[in-house]
Amino acid sequence: MANPLDLDQLQTFCAVADCSSFTEAARQVNKTQSAVSMQIKRLEDRLGQSLLLREGRRVSLTAEGEALYSRARRMLKINAEIVDMFSREDLVGNIRFGVPDDYAVKLLPVILSSFQRTHPRITVDVRCQPSEELLSGMRAGRYDIIVFTQGTMHEFGELFRTEKMYWVASHGGRALNSDPLPLACGPALCTWRANASEALHRVNRDFRVAYTSSNATAIASAVLSDLAVGFLPESALQPGMRVISHDKDLPRLNDAQIALLRASHAYGGIYDALASHILESMGNLPGVQYASSQEPTAAE
Repeated sequence: MANPLDLDQLQTFCAVADCSSFTEAARQVNKTQSAVSMQIKRLEDRLGQSLLLREGRRVSLTAEGEALYSRARRMLKINAEIVDMFSREDLVGNIRFGVPDDYAVKLLPVILSSFQRTHPRITVDVRCQPSEELLSGMRAGRYDIIVFTQGTMHEFGELFRTEKMYWVASHGGRALNSDPLPLACGPALCTWRANASEALHRVNRDFRVAYTSSNATAIASAVLSDLAVGFLPESALQPGMRVISHDKDLPRLNDAQIALLRASHAYGGIYDALASHILESMGNLPGVQYASSQEPTAAE
C-alpha cells in the first residue's frame, strides 16, 4: 500500500500555486524559501511528476499540477473538518476578508452584522477593492478569504451565485438617448466593462466612457445624476434608478458570476464559519440563481 501524501507539503504546494511565487508562498506558510523548494521537490519526487513550471520569478502549474491542485484543496478541507469535529476550542480569531464594493454597499452590512452576532469572538477586517486587486492581494498573502467577480482574467475559486446584469439610467434623464452613449463604468480591467463594451460593439451602438471609477457608489451617483448610463448586478441596484431590461439598442449583458476564494490555510475553524455564512446568506437571497459548487482551480 502506498504511503499517504504529506498534508504539509500539499498546503505548501497550494500556496505556491495561489501566489505564483516561492517567495510569497514562503511568507504565507511561515517557512524559508529553501524549505518551500525542498517540500515541492519531495512532493514531485513522491508523485514522479513535475508539478510547477519555473520561468524566472514566475511560477505556474503543469498539467499534472492542475490535476493535483483541486484534489489537494479537497484534502486540506477534509483534514480541517476532521480536526474541527474533535476540537473543543472556541471559535476565536481574526479573518482578513476582501470584497468588491459592488456587493458591499447593500449586502455586506447585513451579512457581517448577523455573523458578528452569532460569532462575537471572531473579528473580521474588511477591505473593499476591485476584483483584480483582491486577487492580487490574495496571491500576495494579504487576505484569508475574498468574494470576487469571476471572469477577471481567469476562472478560479468557488462559484456560488449568479445575478442578472442590468443597464441602468436616471428617470427622465437625457443620457440614455445620447449619441454616443455615455457610460459610467469601472477601470479598464473590469470584467463588466469588457462585457458591456463587447455587447455594444456587437450591435454597432456608439459609446464613450464618460465616467470611470472602481467605487460602486460613485458609479451609482453618476447614473442617478444623469451623467451617464451604467450597468449593475441585481444586488447593486439602488432606489431611483431606471432599470432597463429590454431595449433594442442596449443588448443583453452576461450574468454576473460571484465566487469565493480561500487562501490555502483558510480551512476549518473560524474560516469555515465565515465562508459558510457568506455562502448561505448570499446564495439564498431572492432574485438570483444559486450556483452549484465547482472544483476550485488555481489562480494563474
